[in-house]
Amino acid sequence: MLKTLAKNLAVISLASSAILAGTAYAEDVNPADWPSVVKAANGQEVYFNAWGGAPNINAYIAWVGERVKAEYGVTLNHVKLDDTANSVNRVLTEKAAGRNQGGSVDLIWINGENFASMKRQGLLIEQNWSEQLPNYKYADVAGKPTLTYDFTVPVDGQESPWGMAQLTFYYDSAWLETPPTSLEALAKWVEENPGRFTYASPPNFIGTTFLKQVLYGTIADQSLLRAPVVEDDFDEVTAPLWAYLDRLKPNLWRSGEVYAADTTQLKNLLADGEIGIAMTFNPGEASSAINAQELPQTVRSFVLDYGSMGNSHFVTIPYNANAKAGAMVVANFMLSAQAQARKADENIWGDPTVLDVNSLPAEGKALFDALTRGPATLAADEFGATLLEPDASWAVRLEEEWAKRHVRSN
Repeated sequence: MLKTLAKNLAVISLASSAILAGTAYAEDVNPADWPSVVKAANGQEVYFNAWGGAPNINAYIAWVGERVKAEYGVTLNHVKLDDTANSVNRVLTEKAAGRNQGGSVDLIWINGENFASMKRQGLLIEQNWSEQLPNYKYADVAGKPTLTYDFTVPVDGQESPWGMAQLTFYYDSAWLETPPTSLEALAKWVEENPGRFTYASPPNFIGTTFLKQVLYGTIADQSLLRAPVVEDDFDEVTAPLWAYLDRLKPNLWRSGEVYAADTTQLKNLLADGEIGIAMTFNPGEASSAINAQELPQTVRSFVLDYGSMGNSHFVTIPYNANAKAGAMVVANFMLSAQAQARKADENIWGDPTVLDVNSLPAEGKALFDALTRGPATLAADEFGATLLEPDASWAVRLEEEWAKRHVRSN
């Protein structure tokens, strides 16, 4: 028994030493020395925590996994989430437990209040790593300011851009000839078509985005949204928002007693004819769904007349990630022209690129030139003004207040 115990302890000691050695090496990852990063990444497993609610996005992530495995020897494991906050909480729990190395989360699909929360609590790599990725030089920093400020929070190279988002509504033009393009017109349409409209339940990102979209259209002074919430003024400032939502509620799908779970359910409800207008944060989603025969050919998109919410989404690496080098390699591949063009393809995903296409080498630019815009995708000049994300504190307070007003207690 003593020999067995000693043997087991030796095995544990060796395993622990190997883990610590590997983690120490990961701590020393320097993206400025890219060949060393690629070398360290070979053989690593990267646990990528990302929303798993859309089959086409899951398929795209699986393709990324195939490519980084073939090109870099990195194994990408997609940990499918329904709420990004779950990953944030996991890293926070590990920090509280003193697990400062060898963490269970290597890469997170993130933006907004979750990024702000991780940055505030010291849960991210402190170094400016993303701007040192080889492919970052093609990011359209000048043309897309949301690549450097995430919900007004400076990115500081602590997350790498992955895609662009713009709140877009879509409908079946065979049933609805002229969509409502103002808040007042939308409210009247909902009243005249009871049960044909809903939105996702916050904190799902599209539900929270709808709240912010309505807030922008009802608040007296939009400049207040660029600063943190002032608690003493919150009730007064947001009163028109809650009044508008209360006006909609009696005529919502299922009388406002339940809400959609996410963009996938909204799309399915429209496809099934249960609702007449759906919404997405991906301008190419409707066309992508048409190509996949999930929506009829007659579906078209629109935005509200005062603009639409727009932001960027990113990937980030927790401070205690076990496979930092592998995570950086994956993030850099996601920024490649090959990966970005495939993601922008409406037959694949239809998510807009973060790259300055004109800055790409000829072969990279050709990949984008070959893409076509589907019938339900708005042209760039049809989006109107981009409404920038409010300070991250607004999302938190809006979600809390919405839950008080719209979630029934058991």
